Amino acid sequence: MNSFPTLKTGAVAQYPAQRTLNFSTQILRFVDGSEQRFADFGTPLHQWTIQLSRLDEQEMHALQEFCREMAGQAGTFSFTDPWDGTVYPSCSLGRDEFNETFVRELQGAAVLVVRENRS
Repeated sequence: MNSFPTLKTGAVAQYPAQRTLNFSTQILRFVDGSEQRFADFGTPLHQWTIQLSRLDEQEMHALQEFCREMAGQAGTFSFTDPWDGTVYPSCSLGRDEFNETFVRELQGAAVLVVRENRS
């Protein structure tokens, strides 16, 4: 199983990073105006927006290769939550494209979205 690449510092993300929880609730509305609500799945799905900056060429190359190996959103990998260290074994990229920016030498930047998959 592949895992999300770490930076030279050993971290998977830099600040600012964003973590969101996605819930799925179904709402049935009845003719009398009342509603019945139920959860579509028992636990929420996590999503992380990883903003990386000041990456050197080696770190940027590792991210490019990782995205290529994952074939965008098609691949599955494990991801360690930077907030609490929990390892999520089934995640995928949130976008098919990998956009990087080189400001100058040793200062590359990229934004990646990682989504937890329903197991």
